[in-house]
Amino acid sequence: MNEPTNSTVHPVVQEVTDRIRQRSAVTRAAYLDRIAAAAEQGPARSRLACGNFAHGLAAMGTPDKEALRSFVKPNVAIVSAYNDMLSAHKPFETYPALLKQALREAGGIGQFAGGVPAMCDGITQGRDGMQLSLFSRDLIAMATAVALSHDMFDAALMLGVCDKIVPGLVIGALAFGHLPTILVPAGPMASGLPNKEKSRVRQRHAEGLASSDELLAAEMASYHSPGTCTFYGTANSNQMLMEVMGLHLPGASFVHPHDPLRDALTRGAAAQVLQLTALTDTYTPIGHVLDERAVVNGVVALLATGGSTNHTLHLPAIAAAAGIQLDWADFADLSAVVPLLTRVYPNGPADVNHFHAAGGTAFLIGELLDAGLLHPDVRTVAGHGLSAYRLAPALEGDELIYESAMADSLDLDVLRPVSKPFAAEGGLRMLRGNLGRAVIKVSAVAEQHHVVEAPAAVFDDQHDFLAAFAAGTLDHDFIAVIRYQGPAANGMPELHKLTPALAVLQDRGHRVALVTDGRMSGASGKVPAAIHLTPEAAAGGPIARIQDGDLLRLDARAGTLELAVGDEELAARAVADQPPQQQAPFGTGRELFAAFRQHVGPAEYGASVIHSRPKAFA
Repeated sequence: MNEPTNSTVHPVVQEVTDRIRQRSAVTRAAYLDRIAAAAEQGPARSRLACGNFAHGLAAMGTPDKEALRSFVKPNVAIVSAYNDMLSAHKPFETYPALLKQALREAGGIGQFAGGVPAMCDGITQGRDGMQLSLFSRDLIAMATAVALSHDMFDAALMLGVCDKIVPGLVIGALAFGHLPTILVPAGPMASGLPNKEKSRVRQRHAEGLASSDELLAAEMASYHSPGTCTFYGTANSNQMLMEVMGLHLPGASFVHPHDPLRDALTRGAAAQVLQLTALTDTYTPIGHVLDERAVVNGVVALLATGGSTNHTLHLPAIAAAAGIQLDWADFADLSAVVPLLTRVYPNGPADVNHFHAAGGTAFLIGELLDAGLLHPDVRTVAGHGLSAYRLAPALEGDELIYESAMADSLDLDVLRPVSKPFAAEGGLRMLRGNLGRAVIKVSAVAEQHHVVEAPAAVFDDQHDFLAAFAAGTLDHDFIAVIRYQGPAANGMPELHKLTPALAVLQDRGHRVALVTDGRMSGASGKVPAAIHLTPEAAAGGPIARIQDGDLLRLDARAGTLELAVGDEELAARAVADQPPQQQAPFGTGRELFAAFRQHVGPAEYGASVIHSRPKAFA
């Protein structure tokens, strides 16, 4: 599907979009053909044998059963990541009943089609369970497909918030791309302990200056009630992207769980999805919403807000599920023209509640649209074009209405216009050199730390690094190399536990940085970190040949990552063996994911076991 060039869009944004469209022509066309065929067939319930159909109706109440049997009302699948251990997902406990009632009132029917797993990276940080985290995204996609596979539905509502969950739900929904789909969020918890104080206590604990009781008290004051954690990590980056990519109702991302407006937005999603089915004149399937322009809009929003590095994995994986080929060069080229407009922790002391109060998504989207940095003419669940996302939701009595957004930011320390950005370029950059390709988040890194040249200190396990820090052997300039942390090695766990120790050493005046084929999460902080290095050590990448003392140079300004070892010498070196404990890990369910580790694709294309493609590194 060729879209005309839009003259109102920044030329680099348009150029990147055009090359993605050209690169994806064959795969996107095949995807659109598949979903068109599925749309032509319609819901399978009209063709089910009587016994099959009876199974699909058996648990329903009589009015819904009769309506579904008569094929007079659209049936909406509800897929939820609810559990009451994750604060962000606790509010979803009451959503199915609320959504079903709203669907009935709007002339439809809802069925809870299935639940998907939802794990918390905050709980599993530094633990063996973190090795399941990234793979849980593809498992969630598969579970979503199982929920929708009964083929009883005209549309879907997806309930999820956190790190791998939203990308997994979207990937699963795109396998049923002929169905209109709205993502339904739950909102952030109220602000707790200020982020600056939380970071201070963490560093003091890393230095042995704060007790475990003090640390626990600080953490519990930060993460204290139902709702999303308030820092701008992957969960809140998810919400931002779903809105900018047109899969949320406008303004749905950051309204608190207990605000009456939240229930109104949830009911509004149910009513709106009925207006998008093939039974109406405004049929809007998710496979058409998520086109090349929407994907680019998502990358732009990520860059403009200094969002989670995890989305350099998730956005390519989501795009691939829609037949679109996105890579890190696209991120890098967009980052050069997209200004940084927000300062939200870890990129500053504020949290998402402060961002929302300053003007939030409506102000941000309006600024990016006016600057030509977003494609305005996209399809969304709110209609054609992004103009609806410049409005802010409000209540008029019990009715959901939309009002004009703030004309100016109410807090220029948190949210700025394009004319006065925090930085001229986006918060993420790509690094390349003789070690391969990597990603770095620079929005939280002070300018004086953008270039680090120092000898390598090589570790094959994050716990070995932390032990060396505790023993005092790292009190000097170095670049930590933590390898065998890629998707094929051990599932690509986040290494966020390293942040306090590295920050302590940097604050002591040492030149320090991190190079790894693992992840650092949406909470990547003030220490420069070249992450997602590809090819990874388990695939024989050059990182597996680095030795202690080798000189490394990380240059975020130039976009380079270089090992000062000649090509012939590097090629002649033996590849370091993967630690024995990683080669066939057992415990915490890791043995169940052996097939994922064997078949996962490279990080640059999403580290996916579902959609991957071969990579020639340049």
